[in-house]
Amino acid sequence: MNGGARSTRLLVVGVFVLSLMVTLGARLFTVQVVGADGYRAASNTNREREIVTPAVRGLVLDDRGRPLLSNRTALVVSISRTTLLNSKDEGRALVQRLATALRLPFATVWGRTQLCGTKGAPKPPVCFNGAPYQPVPVAQDVDPRIALQIMERSEDFPGVTAELQAVRTIPEPLGVNAAHLLGYLGPVTDDELKASSAAAREGRAELQRTDRVGRAGLEKQYDAALRGTPGVTDVGVDIRGRLTGELNSTDPVAGNYVVTSIDAKVQAATEKALAKGIKEARTRNASGGGGKLKADSGAAVVMDVRTGQIVAMASWPTYDPKIWLGGITDKELAGLTDEKAGTPMVSRATQGLFPPASTFKVVSLPAAVQSGYDLHGSYQCSSSYQVGERAFHNYESEAYGTIDLHKAIVVSCDTIFYKFAYETWLRLGGSDNHSDAKDPFVAMAKAFGLGKDTGIDLPDDVSGRIPDRAWKQAYWDQTKKYYCTKAKTGFPEVAKDDPSRAAFLTQLAKENCADGNVFRGGDAANFAIGQGDVTVSPLQMVRVYGAIANGGTLWTPHVGKAIVTPAGKLVQRIAPKKAGTVPIRADVLRFLHSALRGVVTSGTASGAFAGFPVPVSGKTGTGEVYGKQATSWFSSYAPSNSPQYAVSVVVSQGGTGATTSGPIVRDIYSAIFGVRGSKLVPGAAALPGGRPPAGLPTIRPDGTIVTPEGPVASAEGLPDPRAKATR
Repeated sequence: MNGGARSTRLLVVGVFVLSLMVTLGARLFTVQVVGADGYRAASNTNREREIVTPAVRGLVLDDRGRPLLSNRTALVVSISRTTLLNSKDEGRALVQRLATALRLPFATVWGRTQLCGTKGAPKPPVCFNGAPYQPVPVAQDVDPRIALQIMERSEDFPGVTAELQAVRTIPEPLGVNAAHLLGYLGPVTDDELKASSAAAREGRAELQRTDRVGRAGLEKQYDAALRGTPGVTDVGVDIRGRLTGELNSTDPVAGNYVVTSIDAKVQAATEKALAKGIKEARTRNASGGGGKLKADSGAAVVMDVRTGQIVAMASWPTYDPKIWLGGITDKELAGLTDEKAGTPMVSRATQGLFPPASTFKVVSLPAAVQSGYDLHGSYQCSSSYQVGERAFHNYESEAYGTIDLHKAIVVSCDTIFYKFAYETWLRLGGSDNHSDAKDPFVAMAKAFGLGKDTGIDLPDDVSGRIPDRAWKQAYWDQTKKYYCTKAKTGFPEVAKDDPSRAAFLTQLAKENCADGNVFRGGDAANFAIGQGDVTVSPLQMVRVYGAIANGGTLWTPHVGKAIVTPAGKLVQRIAPKKAGTVPIRADVLRFLHSALRGVVTSGTASGAFAGFPVPVSGKTGTGEVYGKQATSWFSSYAPSNSPQYAVSVVVSQGGTGATTSGPIVRDIYSAIFGVRGSKLVPGAAALPGGRPPAGLPTIRPDGTIVTPEGPVASAEGLPDPRAKATR
């Protein structure tokens, strides 16, 4: 072979090798540079993943250790998504067999296997809110016989498991309802997950997609303490999301317990007294021939005046709190927010706003004294008092002649307080005064904490309204356009059914359009007796009377008492928090104590408390609301000589305070102190000695809680609260 031929062959081989190297280089460039992101994403799907096992949620206890919120065991059937993904039909046949065995519709079980947010998936809580590579719970509280049949036919139900898991329950000790106090749980949202991830970078606990978080009440307020620390299992996952093996795992740590100041016996008695009082009110006629009283809603609050701790809190109408367990239907949710049904979901104790009426006079009297009126002087209690061109009347136009301020409180004379407020308004400049700086009535109301939220450790604490000059201006700025339009058009939609009301509303619109920002003499008069635009919540009023009872200390009300571990170790004491001191002279406080005792012994509440063996001090209130029946109030504290509790009750459209709210308060005190008829029966007292327990409940190391009714396991079927859970 000659040299030329050999050179040609070498050239061909060289070109071939070079082309291979160029091709290899181009391929490497494509893989490493052009397609890097895609291959990186693909590789990420073939690596470790975490399966999160939620911790057993902590319990909520009353002040004696009775569980208000607890857990129980439930037999839960789950299905592996890996098995579904490996099936040719995405697992439809398997799910159909499982649905038949569980006696559930296919659509229900299939919907529960779908990941929330994916195409075709139903809305939460039906869809699965967990990770795509962990077992999906499709049925809870399964009959053990059905679960056993499924497990015995494993060849027909591959990837299906049945095991005991911890789920939330509501024990209702002694018949307690407490729906608004307890709250409920709901699935975590994407926004919460994002916010939680940011918080985790600051060292705080991170939410997981499988978590159920508190949405209302104590479940929401103390969610972080109750939730615990989830367990984490690291698993290998392939590109399709199928498990390839378990690498390592850590067990979950149960959530802590929240001990509250709520006493189950007092709570049950308060709920019962409120429901009974509203039922009885509906049998009575409204004043003025308005038919039977509607008594459409109400609330009652019991507070320890020495600490601000809430002992009981009831709202009516209420609902069964168990409705939230296992998921609520659209129909059930609509019923909770239905106005015709009284919107049972609203807590009237913390969210309800009502005119305080004459219960507000404990605020106005010290304000009047600060304005210069003689605490021991005598004043004319006429049937009406002229404010500008309008006569303001006593309730039912009663007249008592010349009386002192003690009797003015006892018989609830309005006209004396009209006089104080109107004359003070004139001295401050009347309609020309645009500042609240020197108004003693406004200042005293705000000193009692009115017009702002109380700071209680519950969500949805409303602030109420103290309609001072600043509020009038701000409200007018917002509503002027509306009122000026209505001043021209009137209210034809109202006129067709109620011409007189339409005429009233039209006149009101004209006045508000012209000078609705002006704080008039009539505004000042109404303010002094808790009428007009003044609104408060029952929680705010029980706080006012608590401050009077304890000598002027305004406490921040609270429900939480302590956070403890499931083994009973103290994590945090929730100490009482002083919010301020009400600026009332000592002699004025003594005067109020005497007058409020007189209301019960010889005044407007004497009938409701006739023969009652525990000395009670308080004030009735009958609020007038245009177009509605009167709002009934009674705010109080007891024992009068050494106050321990304040109790405030309101019933919307319930008539007078003396006939409706007074008897409700009497029933509550009867339960607290053990009153039977006109006698004290110490053994019948809900709180031994009439005082709340000083210490915390006893929780044994094994999780057993010692209650007055006997030991209680931490949860039904879960004697060890630190046990591993899967839900």
